[in-house]
Amino acid sequence: MGVLGGCGDGGSSDVTLKLVAADYGNGAADSSEKYWADLVERYEADHPGVTVDVSVHSWTDVDRKVKEMVDAGDPPDLAQIGAYADYAADGLLYKADDLLSIPVQADFLSQLATAGEVNGIQYGMPFASSTRVLFYNKELFAEAGITPPTTWDELAANAEALKAEGVKYPYALPLGPEEAQAETMQWLLSGGGGYTDLMGTYSIDSVENVETFNWLKNELVGKGLTGPVAPGELDRAEAFAAFAAGDVGMLNGHPSLMEMARKKGVEYGMVPLPGADGESRSTLGVADWMMAFKKNGHRDEAGEFLDFVYSEKNVLDFSREYDLLPVTNSASRTMSASAQDKHLKPFLDQLPTSELYPVGANSWATVSAEIKKRIGKAVAPGGSPASVLGGIQATATRAENAE
Repeated sequence: MGVLGGCGDGGSSDVTLKLVAADYGNGAADSSEKYWADLVERYEADHPGVTVDVSVHSWTDVDRKVKEMVDAGDPPDLAQIGAYADYAADGLLYKADDLLSIPVQADFLSQLATAGEVNGIQYGMPFASSTRVLFYNKELFAEAGITPPTTWDELAANAEALKAEGVKYPYALPLGPEEAQAETMQWLLSGGGGYTDLMGTYSIDSVENVETFNWLKNELVGKGLTGPVAPGELDRAEAFAAFAAGDVGMLNGHPSLMEMARKKGVEYGMVPLPGADGESRSTLGVADWMMAFKKNGHRDEAGEFLDFVYSEKNVLDFSREYDLLPVTNSASRTMSASAQDKHLKPFLDQLPTSELYPVGANSWATVSAEIKKRIGKAVAPGGSPASVLGGIQATATRAENAE
């Protein structure tokens, strides 16, 4: 944890804004503290009446830290964390349009802005986003004489060929508790389903979703094509590390996997996620959130600071530093046209058709936890996808009704 802040002028600043933020770095060298320190220094130089006090915490701790502050009756003015819906439902947050100037609010990518809404009102402001593509090991593919898949059948055939070459994880399927909700949603989308229906109601045990998990269980897991570790015991971090070690033929990944693979000298390719009968109609999009708490009454100061945070330069600087996707149209256009960002283009191309978790629902935290806990059992020997998905759906329905 680090604390950053301008000194103001001997403590006589009119307002101190407290911001709690997540750390996107992997250590001291690239900690988000550096990003915020530079941004705050530039902001305070033009706003002598405002001091911005930023504390940066690891993703392991940051959501809990904000919750503790809120529970103690002392929320920060601003929080940049993983979820906003609970605080919005409790009436603790400013609306985005009470904070941001019209051009800044209108610049958010539309599906990210919509995902920040509760009952049609935006409280969550997207801060960083990413999408997923299928990574494959070029060397292992060449040795097996195969090309990247565009359908599930091709993916299964590729996995068979990789297994015949002795690859440890022909396809890495991380359904362990770390991020099972992500891998699950990617497969559900590629099978024409998802977590919710068009009305936004949970449909976890839909016919399409059950068919998807039956296929996974019978055609990949049951045939020994998902590696020496059972999917329910494989976490995303372990799957990424195995790919960087050259032990994985294919897996779904986000931009940070590029750097991991590069550092280990693994030659990789990236293609859109295969669907049941062709390229998946949509892929998983993930966003982290900025929110402003009402308790301290600093609406105007928080709004002016957020306008600065979401300037094109600052959004681009952050996205480039951490290989993430911009959350604004202006920065996205610049990145799409820039040679220095061409490595992110496959992910940018996916963003317009990406779907996000149902983060605007209070129930999502409960449902996500249930998926992490149970979904691995759906593909385990003797497991029943229909039964497991039905059990998760029952939990989702109860949580939804309790809202």
